[in-house]
Amino acid sequence: MGIEAQEEAEYSKKLQGYDYQHGHSYSHTLKHKLNPLVLVIVTNLVTIYIVTGPFSSLYHHPPHHNNNFNSILQELNTTKSQLAASHSLLSELHHRLNSTNLLVQALLIDLTTRQQDKQYSRNNDGERSSNEELNLALASYKLPFGYSQWIGSDEIHSPIGAVCLRFQDELNQYMSYDIGGECLADEVFAQMLVSKGCEPLPKRRCHPKSPKGFVEPNQDLQDTLWKIPPDSNIVWDPYTCKSHKCLIERKNNKGYCKDCFDLQGREKGRWIFDDGGLDFGIDRVLGTKRSSSTISMGLDIGGGTGTFAARMKERNVTIITSTLDLDGPFSHFIASRGLIPIHLSISHRLPFFENTLDIVHSMEFIGNWLPETMLEFLLYDVYRVLRPGGIFWLEHFFCFGSQVNRTYLPMFDRVGFNRLRWHAGRKIDHDGIQKNEWYISALLEKPVI
Repeated sequence: MGIEAQEEAEYSKKLQGYDYQHGHSYSHTLKHKLNPLVLVIVTNLVTIYIVTGPFSSLYHHPPHHNNNFNSILQELNTTKSQLAASHSLLSELHHRLNSTNLLVQALLIDLTTRQQDKQYSRNNDGERSSNEELNLALASYKLPFGYSQWIGSDEIHSPIGAVCLRFQDELNQYMSYDIGGECLADEVFAQMLVSKGCEPLPKRRCHPKSPKGFVEPNQDLQDTLWKIPPDSNIVWDPYTCKSHKCLIERKNNKGYCKDCFDLQGREKGRWIFDDGGLDFGIDRVLGTKRSSSTISMGLDIGGGTGTFAARMKERNVTIITSTLDLDGPFSHFIASRGLIPIHLSISHRLPFFENTLDIVHSMEFIGNWLPETMLEFLLYDVYRVLRPGGIFWLEHFFCFGSQVNRTYLPMFDRVGFNRLRWHAGRKIDHDGIQKNEWYISALLEKPVI
């Protein structure tokens, strides 16, 4: 091999050696130069994809989205205002719910009654249960054709008081009897129901217990008015006393109608004399009208044993006496005197048509023990039944001195009575000591229009 060829071979060898030693370094350098470029290109591609692709909504807020957001805010504010306004409405509803508590209780009682009625049925011997008898007494009944125009309805209902529904157990006991048999001796029990406001009571299909050895009343009215009736004419079972003598002599009559069964004692002198003050006399009262004949019939509220009615009967005036059999047979005693008793409580609407009675009287029965509103209802009812020019004779209305001019005088004037006589004075005890309790005696007239 020549020198030139050898030099060329060595030169070629050097070139190959250089490539072998520096090839890796050159490739590595090239990679470092290409990496940033590739990264930029990839980043730009990803950015373009995101901006134009499905994720573009995350970075763009079109105007209609802002409008929706504002609309939601407005709705939230409106809802907040409505909630604030509803607060007062909820308070009102809460008040109404509390006020209807009694009605709900009555409805629950009625529902319970209906459920109990379903459980009771006829017994094997055909007798009716007490609940079924009560249900029949309270039921409505269809009227025959043509009669509905008289009352404006094709049904007729029992006028039992709604308050009775609150005393379901007592009503069931009251209606427990054998149909056609004898009623239980329950005058005191019935009186308890009436006093609670269960009035009127339902009718019953049984016979009351009759007194044994009944004596016919005397035909001489003047003698009958002031004669103690025979003990045999009274059914005494419900009472402590078993004779009229016991009623007269007893000391535990709780002050109600004290000594009024003793017709030969204090009762004999009532309403005879007029002292010009709290005690009015019948003749002077009747003389306030142009003629005593203008007063012929009336009502005595809480009339005890009927002595006022007896005094008026002597003057040809018929008086119906309302009384309650409290601790004594007052109704039987009145009837035995040839007078007319009637059973109703102080809250009962007076069972008379308007503008019919000549006189209404009450003594030591009406007073401040009655709530003011209840008393005013009573006074308006008295006004209703009196005819124009009729008289309301009120005796010994008891109250405190501070109530005379502040409460009761304005109340009587508000009802509309004309004052013919008016006297107020402090109550004097039997030992002469004046008490803080006052009496009002008044003669009031319903105006003639």
